[in-house]
Amino acid sequence: MKKKGFGVGLLAALFLFVALGGVGLSFAGDKVMSRSEQWADKYPHQYKSWKMTSQNDEITDMLKEKPQLAILWAGYGFAKDYNAPRGHFYALQSNINSLRTGAPKDKKTGPMPTACWSCKSTDVPRIVAEQGELEYFTGKWAKYGDEMVNPIGCANCHDSKTGEPAISSAYLVRGLEAAGLKSSDFDSEDMRSLGCAQCHSEYYFQATEWTDKDGNKKVAKVVTFPWHNGLSAEAMESYYDEIGFKDWTHKISKAPMLKAQHPGYEIFQTGIHAKSGVTCADCHMPEVIEGEVSYSSHHLVSPMDDVENICLGCHDQEAEDLKAVVEAKLERKEQLMEIAMNSLAKAHLEAGKAWEVGATEAEMKEILTDIRHAQWRWDYSIASHGSYFHAPEETLRLLAVANETAQEARFKLVKVLAKYGAADFVAPDFSTKEKAQALAGLNLDKLVADKLEFKDTLLKEWTESAIKNGKLDPEARTGMSDRTSYSN
Repeated sequence: MKKKGFGVGLLAALFLFVALGGVGLSFAGDKVMSRSEQWADKYPHQYKSWKMTSQNDEITDMLKEKPQLAILWAGYGFAKDYNAPRGHFYALQSNINSLRTGAPKDKKTGPMPTACWSCKSTDVPRIVAEQGELEYFTGKWAKYGDEMVNPIGCANCHDSKTGEPAISSAYLVRGLEAAGLKSSDFDSEDMRSLGCAQCHSEYYFQATEWTDKDGNKKVAKVVTFPWHNGLSAEAMESYYDEIGFKDWTHKISKAPMLKAQHPGYEIFQTGIHAKSGVTCADCHMPEVIEGEVSYSSHHLVSPMDDVENICLGCHDQEAEDLKAVVEAKLERKEQLMEIAMNSLAKAHLEAGKAWEVGATEAEMKEILTDIRHAQWRWDYSIASHGSYFHAPEETLRLLAVANETAQEARFKLVKVLAKYGAADFVAPDFSTKEKAQALAGLNLDKLVADKLEFKDTLLKEWTESAIKNGKLDPEARTGMSDRTSYSN
């Protein structure tokens, strides 16, 4: 994709559709076909393969696998609950089940904004088309509980009228504009990655004041891509620093923290596959031939699950040899990631001790900036999950810099702790999920009890309402498991 100045104003567009034929643009009407089963008659093979994402329903509790995470995210929702990703079929359910979304009692309560639905449901583009983007981004997550009932599916990536690949998220358009890209830079190959970039990218919620049609002043939390200075970790960090943004204040260290979401698209751009013209769809949506029918598989899984069909068309080597190379990349990432996480966790705990013994804001300012920057690089490097494969060199570079910066913070903390008579402080044990969450001040039993009550009350009301209003076909959830990290 070319990177030049952008002069075409597309900010007013709630939906931008880029036809497969090239750079043609068109705007959607107000009818979004959000129920994916409605696409099945016309696209039976694609729908069947999409439904196969329901097979990926395993829950991997990452806080149990990597207890350091609860320390790194102390004071933020991810310290409560964080699981490895499952299939698209479960995107909505995972969002609802997560302890991060809390246990609202009604449409105006709960910890999260409406924006937290954005990459989970085909009902998002439908609501935006019906109510407007700013109204959608205004209010609490529970506001749309009885509307967001269909998981990621056809309408997120295709025009409901034509079936063509489509960008359904206006914030991606704005992000591309901010990065200096223009519509004439896009072609059909770009669309094979841009459809994924709508969700697999870094973002934050930008508070935006607006006035509705009735003259009411409101504040929307608008999903915004921080691409104004570029797509690298350092470029986005500089943007966040310039605007003074923080996702939260760390509960232990008091550092002004950034939480990387899932910058898969950005880090992919630095890797050999992207530089060679390979797109997301090439590896995650391979062509399937059944008899005389050829179609793109929508059973999005790791290419390692089908090396012969996906990888060996380009790589001239044995499947087992290629798998061994990828496994080595993963092991290297895991090793450096563990080192960086341990350094960061200790830095947070040591900073917490420094505050406890009397450190001043002036003494801690530079240290907290180091912690902020170190954790951002660590988080950016691994939050997209496949980064070790998409861009192994960049992933390892960022992890190395993250560890070095965390260690620099710890060296500075030694001096502060010594000044206040705490030079012999040793960070407490955080080797299990239970120990780490206790240090983070979490009451997991209460969080779980509240969530289970929500699921047994308000969630059931949402489901019944959606079925009654024709927003949800209950048959579409046939075979769906309800696994969580806390109740199974």
